[in-house]
Amino acid sequence: MFRYAIICGVLLVAAAPLAQAAAKKPPACAAISFRPLATGALNEGDNRAGHYRSRFGSIDVIGGVKGGQVTGYRLEVNGKAVSPLKGGVPKSAHACLNAKHVKTPPKPIDGACVGERFRVVIDSSGEKKTIMLFGLDGSDWKLCEAGTPPG
Repeated sequence: MFRYAIICGVLLVAAAPLAQAAAKKPPACAAISFRPLATGALNEGDNRAGHYRSRFGSIDVIGGVKGGQVTGYRLEVNGKAVSPLKGGVPKSAHACLNAKHVKTPPKPIDGACVGERFRVVIDSSGEKKTIMLFGLDGSDWKLCEAGTPPG
């Protein structure tokens, strides 16, 4: 009987952190860095430059290739394009961007989304979750696209 009580107690103690982990919400501000596609033998069309997956969803940075050259990058969340923001990046996301070393207000990239590296910043502190893709141009992160998760 005593062994049974100890085993049950150990199981209850071990199960408590699992229940707490399942109840956690995504962080209010997060950033994930990606590398560009490697030059060389690239397939025509869309190529996945980077993939990130967590219990909250998946993020893909997709590079379009035409004639063996990358024409630009775009963002997919859970396999779908983000819904574009109306009116640009909300001011509520500026604190998150500053915490992730992106100058505010973010400057849009001129032309196609290209860069030496890429960073996806997710801000959950506002009314709606905002997901932004930035390309590194020299020493500045330039905004490629911003939106809300699909669905």
